[in-house]
Amino acid sequence: MGEREELAGDGFAADCRARVAFEVLANRWDSVVVFILGEGGPMRPRDLLDRIGGISPKVLNDALRRLECNGLVERHRYAEAPPRVDYALTEAGEALLVPIRAMGAWAARYADTVLASQDRFGTR
Repeated sequence: MGEREELAGDGFAADCRARVAFEVLANRWDSVVVFILGEGGPMRPRDLLDRIGGISPKVLNDALRRLECNGLVERHRYAEAPPRVDYALTEAGEALLVPIRAMGAWAARYADTVLASQDRFGTR
């Protein structure tokens, strides 16, 4: 069965596996964290904060926990003093870079159109 057939008809029913991908991408920060880890490799939380900008330590921690829970990042703890932790993408996280980059390309092309439409809608 091809990709088109898998998504046709009841492809987006409540129990559809494709919804998992949309739920993973729906969080504002999760895709940003995946993208930054994909571009820079394993990183410590402080480095992620510096690279992302505009995200609080708590929100980053929540995103990392969510991504770890979803099997998209792995947490590596090193037995050092002081303890060191870094995060890296799993195979599933690496594979997610393809649709994230595609969404970025879409946004670069259509974000102004969407924002203009939202402005028009808001002024009615």
